[in-house]
Order: sequence, then C-alpha cells, then structure tokens
Amino acid sequence: MSRQRTIAYLVKAWPRLSETFILNEIVSLERRGVPIRIFSTKEPDTGPAHSEIAQVRAEVTYLALRQHWKQAAVANLRGLGRQPRRYLHVLFEVTERAIRQRRFAALKHFFKAAYLADILRYKPADHLHAHFASAPTMVAMFTHQLCGIPYSFTAHAKDIYVAPPAVCKLERARAVVTCTQYNRRFLMDQFGPLCDGKVHCIYHGLDTSRFRFRLSGKADSGEPLILSVARLVEKKGLADLITAAAMLRDRGRSFRLEIVGDGPLRHTLEAQVERLGLGDRVALPGAQSHDLVRRAYQRAAVFALPCVIASNGDRDGIPNVLLEAMASGVPVVSTPVSGIPELIESGVDGLLVPPKSPPRLAETLDRLLASQGLRERLACAARAKIESSFSLETSADRLLAVFALVTGESSSAGRPSPGLAGSGRTSRTGAPVR
Repeated sequence: MSRQRTIAYLVKAWPRLSETFILNEIVSLERRGVPIRIFSTKEPDTGPAHSEIAQVRAEVTYLALRQHWKQAAVANLRGLGRQPRRYLHVLFEVTERAIRQRRFAALKHFFKAAYLADILRYKPADHLHAHFASAPTMVAMFTHQLCGIPYSFTAHAKDIYVAPPAVCKLERARAVVTCTQYNRRFLMDQFGPLCDGKVHCIYHGLDTSRFRFRLSGKADSGEPLILSVARLVEKKGLADLITAAAMLRDRGRSFRLEIVGDGPLRHTLEAQVERLGLGDRVALPGAQSHDLVRRAYQRAAVFALPCVIASNGDRDGIPNVLLEAMASGVPVVSTPVSGIPELIESGVDGLLVPPKSPPRLAETLDRLLASQGLRERLACAARAKIESSFSLETSADRLLAVFALVTGESSSAGRPSPGLAGSGRTSRTGAPVR
C-alpha cells in the first residue's frame, strides 16, 4: 500500500476566524490520515479563534518577512548558492513583471517562496495547495518554479471577481478548485482553454455532528431573534437588513436583530441603527468564537444574510454561515447572488429575495416570523439538504481525488468530475509552531 502523500497548505493567515471552511477541510483530511503541513503568509489574526483549531495536528510555519526576516534571508542565500541559475531566472521574471505592472508585492512573495522552498528541502512535501488565488497561490507558484513541487489552488470570491488570478497561475497549476458552479463557469468564461479539465467545483463541507438540529416555537414566545453572522463588508448586504428591520418595526412586528461579526463597515452600520432609532432592537456585538455562534443559532428564529454584488464586483460564493444555520434548524433568508441558489431552493429549504430590496426582505421576514409551520417545513428540508449534498466527507473525498491527479496517484475516491462536488464532517489534535 502506497504511503500517504504530504500536502503543504498555503494560507493567508492561520488561524483566521472568517475562514472556517479551510479549518474544516484540513481537519477532515487529517481524519483520513493525510499528513498536512500549514504555511501561513501572515502572522495569526488577533481576536477570538475557533476551539476546533486545537484539533489540527499539522505543524504551522509562518512566512511573514517582518517577523522572520533573518530566517528568510539565510534561506534565500542558500537557495541562490544551491541553484543560482534557477533562483536568478525566477527572480528576474518576478522583478520584470513587478516593474511592468507596478506591483512590487510580488517580490515579497518570491522571498517567502524561496524561504518555503528551503524549508521543504529539509522537510519535504509532495504537493502544495493554496487557498485563495492571491498571495498564497503566488507563493505556491514561485515555490513550484524554484523546487519543482506541483501545486494546486482553491479560488473563492474576492480573489476571482475583484482581482482575477493571473494567467500564469492557472497555466502552471496542476488543478484549480472552486467552491461553486457559478465560480467555475466564470473562470471558464474568463480563461477558456486554460481551464479545460483543470477546474473542479467542490462545495465547502459541513460537519453536521457539530450543529444540533433543534426545532422549537422560538418565534412565538417573547421577542423572536433574527440572526445574521458575517464580516461587516458591503457584499453581505447588512445595510439592507437594518433597513428591513426598520420596516418590520413599522409593521408592528416584535423582534430583535443580532448581527455577529466585525469589519470595516462597523461604524457605518452602527450609525444607521442610531439614525433609524433601532438601538433597542438591533445589536452588533462584534466577532464571536464559533462556540458562541453555534449557541446563537439555537436561540434564533430566523437567519438572514441578504448578500449583494459589491460596487467593486466582490461577491460571496456560498457563505458557510448559511450551511451552519440550515444544519442547526434555523430557516434562512438570503438572495440569489453568486452560488447561493446552488444551496437554497427558494420555497423548499429556504427563501430567496431579490438583492438590494429591503421591502421584499422585510415582507419575507414578517411572513416567516408569523408562521411556525413554514419555519419548521423549511428547516427540516434544509437539514436534509446539508446532510445529502454538503457533507464534509464527500467534499474531502473529492478533494483527495483532485490531489491524486496532481501527484499522479490513483485514488479510492475515483477520478473527480470537473462539475459538481459535495461537502460535511470534522476532528483531531495539537499544532506546534515553527
């Protein structure tokens, strides 16, 4: 029986509260015995972290140059001394492109890549996989050029629509994964033949065992809770949700709205709450740990996330919080933006309203709060949808099949289809930091 190949994961920052999907993915692969090593291009985020981080066994190495410049400098000098022609060839290519595009961050990514290539010389990995088609994939690509290890990457949202991946990243990658069919079609339209047989849709999976399904008459006693969990950024449509809350109040509906999360629009949204006189009904408690968010799902009568396409083109894939709410028995209201209709069939396992339409959102929330039967019907169908189509086991199997293609091995999961893929489960232990 062949040994499990070691996968080196490149991420922006580890750990990061808003990137539960990466945590879930790594834990699910480790459960299958896949050796993982994590390389973070930045230092860890401050603030609350998921308790599940303690389950990750992978060694974590930080590549941030400011904090690790001595190690990076020595590694770059070793790389230059070992393979001067290759090192200088890649450096020249990077420098020439940086001057032409006036984007000098690429040089930092090159120095991180040479640092990583030096580490992998002493602790080898068989395959590099980067999350986000931005800095992590650039580091993976340069590392591939320096030491030949094949790489793949997962493209998500902003890294596709605001700053599309450079052609060279797609050309040199052995495989590209993305989390919605909507994203896959966009990449195929943008890059055409470069994507043939290379781009695979694999949905983010959810470990449903971590989300207790609970139906109750939560909207019928006291003030029912409308919950939203999101980064406070334009594409989440939270300004529309607050406007809809004012309309609900004017209809005489009793409710509370809680928006869990933090981000650049915090002060703007707080000012909107004050301006509309909603201070007694709307709370923005900030970012919270995943344990507290799971408890919030248990208190909620309805979950709302009215996503929009932002003014700069940014948009969501399928927000993980929608899967979590649906797994928890909370009926969801969202919009048919990007890949969301791939998760929610309106009227069957959730409700979709047009984006940027607070009146329709208020009307739909009112309808849900008024009908326990509707809430329960949608919630039961939603849990079944998550279990059947978004299980972590299925998504992990399909990802392993993609990795097998990259490394040239066979996979028990079979050859992945470039089309649809699944999602859902979790577990494991400790993480030494280099």
